[in-house]
Parts: sequence; structure tokens; C-alpha cells
Amino acid sequence: MSSEKLNTKLVSAGRKKEYCHGSVNSVIQRASSIVFDSVEQKKLATKQRGERGLFYGRRGTLTHFAFQDAMTELEGGAGCVLYPCGAAAIANSMLSFVKSGDHVLMTGGAYEPTQGFCNTILADMGISTTYYDPMRGADVATLMTPNTSVVFLEVPNSITMEVPNIPAIVNAVRAVNADVVIMIDNTWAAGVLFNAFEHDIDISIQAGTKYIVGHSDAMIGTAVANSRCWERLRERSYLMGQMVDADTAYMASRGLRTLGIRLKQHHESSTAVAAWLSERPEVARVNHPALPEAIGHENYLRDFSGSCGLFSFVLNKKLTDEQIAEYLDNFTHFSMAYSWGGYESLILANQPEELNAIRPAGPVDFEGTLVRVHIGLEDIDDLIADLQAGFERIA
Repeated sequence: MSSEKLNTKLVSAGRKKEYCHGSVNSVIQRASSIVFDSVEQKKLATKQRGERGLFYGRRGTLTHFAFQDAMTELEGGAGCVLYPCGAAAIANSMLSFVKSGDHVLMTGGAYEPTQGFCNTILADMGISTTYYDPMRGADVATLMTPNTSVVFLEVPNSITMEVPNIPAIVNAVRAVNADVVIMIDNTWAAGVLFNAFEHDIDISIQAGTKYIVGHSDAMIGTAVANSRCWERLRERSYLMGQMVDADTAYMASRGLRTLGIRLKQHHESSTAVAAWLSERPEVARVNHPALPEAIGHENYLRDFSGSCGLFSFVLNKKLTDEQIAEYLDNFTHFSMAYSWGGYESLILANQPEELNAIRPAGPVDFEGTLVRVHIGLEDIDDLIADLQAGFERIA
């Protein structure tokens, strides 16, 4: 990796002359068939088809190569595979390294579709999954078996936002079996606030739909692999038909150029709103990794260079269905929607029993309604006023 600062890398990564053809941004090259001028050229393209050379549309075009190069440089891996969404990146990364009879060790705080994939698709293939409490730290490795092929991490935990001790978990896993493939869902950190490869993780996965695209108008997944796993991930994902259209790859590349400044604002705004919430009498707990009272805050300080706009807070009481509707239906600046990472603020609510249903490693330790927010790029005074009005509706 170069010694350039992050914002400089975000502007320059992937912008090679052969990808841009004289323009500032990479060209948008839409192609299925690639035309060869000679038999010799076709033979060479076939030989080099996995190394960012024009061969066939499913292998990628100049637009795809530009974005893949950028992601590889930014995260510090050996190569990047593109997928149509984050869930596809997770599923196909795992499918590339498991076989019938294998065992997967999966964080109990994982994104719900990740759990669904393990419980249905992998289970039907004869691959077992053990869920672990990620806050166990190094003790997680005691759950490994001789047939454990993948250990999957997610930081912070989905919805409840605890930050595990990733170095302790990784070191303990390696001590048991150095060949196990360790993967991480690195979406919260946008791949740049937490460096997976500096922590001896093999594959860093993202829903680029979130912060990389940044405008809630395109879906893409990425998986950056180290040199040990790159070729297998690339070839098996290709065999499973994974690809992205050139226009979406272009939009993701364009999103990278402003990612640094957007993340900076998301961090500043979300920590300010979180600090305000922590003083509210209606709030029992604020789950923002950057706050000192957050679970795993010391791990966040050690391993992350910043935070994003996504966090949650727990109310002192459990709302009724009518109260939830009155609360969520009437915000001015917060919209109800799945996903996050765009410029707009979002809000959703979960009851503790709903969270317990997706916490296979153990129940949550609170009884009030949990509210998950994504703090967008609006003025924080307007967002705080909106949240204040929400509390008044459920007083």
C-alpha cells in the first residue's frame, strides 16, 4: 500500500489512464462480448482472463477493473470480487470455502440475512453452523471443531452495536487452526475505518450499497481477499455467475471520491446526537461504539479510526404497537426504511423479543424498545428537534 492519506487515496484509487481514457472518472464500458483482433490476442486474453484483462463481460470491463483496483488498494488486499448486493457477497464468499460436512463458526450478532443463509442454504448442503457470543473474545476458539472451515465476524454487532475484541478472537482461532478462513462483514466501517488485513483476516466483505454508493440508489457487494484466498474466491464466484453491471460499478467508483468527507460528517453528527440521547430521561442506553459507556468501547478505540452514522438506543420502557406507530409515523427528517449509509436519516424500532429471535447465542440484556437510527447529512439541530418531538409523542 502507498503511504498516502486516506482522503487522497479515495480520490486517486483506481483512476489509471487505461481506465479513464483522458477523463477524470473511469469510462463506462458496457459489454457482453469482447472482440479480438486475432487468434493470438484471443489466446492471450483467455490466458489472462482472471487478471483484469478484457475477455468476456462477466469477467468485467474497464469500469469494473477501475472499481476493483480502487477497493483492493483502499483495503490493502490482493484483489476484489464484485457482487450484486452485500448479501450475495456474504453468501458467495462463504460458498467459495465450504463443502458438505464442514462447520462454520458464525457470530451470534450477525446481520439477519447472514443467519438465514446459514440456517437454510448451508444447512441443506450438510454444513453445520455454531453461533457464538462475540463478546466471549478468545474463548470463541473453544467452539471450533476439526471440520471448521470458516469463522465469520461482524463488527460491530448488528443492531445492538457491541464491538468484540477482534484481535483476541483471530489470534485464538489461528492458534487452533491457521488454515481456517476468517471473514468479516466490514460494512459499518466502510472498509476504511477498520483494516481487516492488518488484523490477519482473510476476506473483508461489504455491502457497498451503504456508504460506498452513499446515495441509496444502487446495490453492490464487495469482497476483498488476501493473497492466500484471492484466486479461489475469484474463480468460484465467477463459476457461480456473480457479476455487477457497469453502470453500478461506475456509481460505486464515483461514491468513493466523497466517502472520506461523508464519513467524517456522519461520525461528527452521529456522536453529537448519541451524546444528546445519552442525557435523555427516556433513554436507558445508547449503543454507539464511540461513546465511553458503549459495550466494547475500548476495542473500538484500539481498532477503529472513526465511526459512521449507524447506532441504536434502548428506551426505558417497552412501547405498545400503538405507541410505536405514533412514534415512527410522524417524524419530519427521519424516514422509515431498511438499509442505511445514504445521505438521509433513517429510523426503525425493534422489540426485545424480536431481537431475541435473531440472537441464537443468547438473549439481549434489556427489556425496553430498541430504536436504530442512521444519522444522515442533515443539520444535527434539526435531527435533535425531530427526536425531541418523537419523545413527546410517547411521553
